[in-house]
Amino acid sequence: MKSNWTTELVKSYMEPHRNEENAISMAKYMKNKFPFLGIKTPERRMLFRALIKENELPPYEELYEVVWAIFQLEEREYHYVAIELLGKYKKNLRVEDLPFCLKLMESHSWWDSVDAIAPTIVGDIVKSNRAEGETVMLEWAKSSSMWTNRASILHQLKYKNATNEELLFATIDRHRASKEFFIQKAIGWVLREYAKTSPEVVRHFVESTQLAALSKREALKHIK
Repeated sequence: MKSNWTTELVKSYMEPHRNEENAISMAKYMKNKFPFLGIKTPERRMLFRALIKENELPPYEELYEVVWAIFQLEEREYHYVAIELLGKYKKNLRVEDLPFCLKLMESHSWWDSVDAIAPTIVGDIVKSNRAEGETVMLEWAKSSSMWTNRASILHQLKYKNATNEELLFATIDRHRASKEFFIQKAIGWVLREYAKTSPEVVRHFVESTQLAALSKREALKHIK
């Protein structure tokens, strides 16, 4: 029997909480890339919790269909809901699901959606199968899409001691000359996080590698 997870179900939880005043400021913060319902993060998460508490999660076999349908709704909060729903299946996701993650990141692309998927959902998938997953990350690093490149750089953001330094530095080195703000920022961010685990390794890499000023500044922000 097909689950009751439809876009109309999701909208029935979200639409009553539209706030036009919030929507204007939220869209402006995102450079007016997307329209918003005007539901701020704490309230949106509360509504999502109610949604999954009051409705049985869709079976894994329907996951792509349901997530993709929600992701096609216009307002940005629906994209967040779709990503949160996908995240509920993290323990079930495998390397074979990376193309679907990529499909999401390359649709309605902006830093907020990419950063909600890459360091957590993608990161967990790759960690569960390092050999195959890291091969995919190397391919993503070669993509013509800036957002796919950013995802390849950021997938190890939360790895700490599990970080594959060779892969980390290889993906960074490939894009270190990039003029794209979101690539420079991603490089600085992932190095800054890894510096909490291996500050001297990061310091040596930064000092021996020609990085953009923004990347270097971010990487060394918390290293004394």
